[in-house]
Amino acid sequence: MCQLLGMNCNVPTDIVFSFTGFATRGGRTDTHNDGWGIAFFEGAGVRHFVDHLPAIDSPVADLIKAWPIKSKNVIAHIRKATQGRIALENCHPFVRELWGRYWVFAHNGDLKDFDPQLTGPYRPVGSTDSERAFCYLLQQLRERFGDQLPALDQLTAAMTELTKEIAAHGVFNMMLSNGSALFAHCATNLYYIVRQYPFAEARLSDEDMSVDFSTVTTPEDRVAIIVTEPLTTNETWIRLSPGELIVFVDGQPV
Repeated sequence: MCQLLGMNCNVPTDIVFSFTGFATRGGRTDTHNDGWGIAFFEGAGVRHFVDHLPAIDSPVADLIKAWPIKSKNVIAHIRKATQGRIALENCHPFVRELWGRYWVFAHNGDLKDFDPQLTGPYRPVGSTDSERAFCYLLQQLRERFGDQLPALDQLTAAMTELTKEIAAHGVFNMMLSNGSALFAHCATNLYYIVRQYPFAEARLSDEDMSVDFSTVTTPEDRVAIIVTEPLTTNETWIRLSPGELIVFVDGQPV
């Protein structure tokens, strides 16, 4: 199956270190070589990059490793296809508009017999169960709340119900963000860590690379990293429980 990577921060931060280790799993240290993608929120906009090539062979991935784009919310994905051919339209994350803002979604898993009736403006372009799930989520949120963005507690309650409904069809590890909050749902494997003062050195497990975060941060910075499998060897990662939904705001779970 695929792997997910998310970042939620209280100040714009680059994801170069984490993405470098994560992208290595896209064809070198693991077999997730059926495409990849990443999306960065910047104000009201989103920088969105996808490629059907393995992340380890992609010039676009090399660009992301070398370009320290700063964002408060990032979602990335490396693909091992279960449904849908290897093609650009099937690469995660997917992006749609709801309530006048962009939403970004990525999924790890396999949904069986999941063919919801999509009657609104959200229709899949590709042929994955993941994009169908994203369209269904947005359709249901619009039906529940109309044209007005609900408060975070209302949105979280709705997401809890909807993720449970979709997860009944199979494995549904997913990340969703609207640029303000990042929702992470665990079905099988999902871990997170919150880096904050006092910062320390971190060492990647998939690359010979380390960073002393105390030299590149301020005492006020706070960064949450969420990933399918831990990225570092010398940090303590917290594992989510199957069926658990966590919302991250300003670099911490709420």
